[in-house]
Amino acid sequence: MLNMDFTKAVIINTHEMQWEPAPAAGVYRKKLEREFPESGRATSLVRYEAGAVFPEHEHPLGEEIFVLDGVFSDESGDYPAGTYLRHPAGSRHAPFSKEGCTIFVKVNHFRRGDNKVVSINTKESDWYQGYGNLRVMPLHEYEGESTALVNWPANEVFVPHRHHGGEEILVLSGVFMDEHGVYPGHTWLRSPHLSQHYPFVKEGALILVKVGHLHGA
Repeated sequence: MLNMDFTKAVIINTHEMQWEPAPAAGVYRKKLEREFPESGRATSLVRYEAGAVFPEHEHPLGEEIFVLDGVFSDESGDYPAGTYLRHPAGSRHAPFSKEGCTIFVKVNHFRRGDNKVVSINTKESDWYQGYGNLRVMPLHEYEGESTALVNWPANEVFVPHRHHGGEEILVLSGVFMDEHGVYPGHTWLRSPHLSQHYPFVKEGALILVKVGHLHGA
């Protein structure tokens, strides 16, 4: 088990991790949380070399993907950098990448009944006004759990707040901050149920944020 105690905060600068081979040629990963070696709940960064193919597999409790760079593909289509995907429980696919790609992927964590198939090219989707000068792009919501992109302009400060159901952040670009530390691009943060912080930025940041999914996890 890796980082499966959801009552504890986790902060990982993934740039400091080494890529490990996955069970498919040309595919590598950085493990962030993992229930079992090759099954159960897991969160990872996964890198496909050009031409790499992963065997067809099933998602017993769903799969969630954000494409960080390159083009990720499966038999249903091609998904460029900035694409957000959700494959519901029981779905199957055989992913590959012709030119190579890096993805952030979470598997086997969907709530019962969360069966919506989602494919959003965030490069072409609308932003909405958030708190202060923040811009928010909602990606998915189900029974108190929500996922969104949040764009922080330079020198933006958010109000101190508490995370009911926890919060998970992947810093996509820039540098995200709070009173506890400084988090450069590709830092992964997981904060437990009822944790609190006071976030801000100096030079701007783009983050992928999920909230409400760690209560009772």
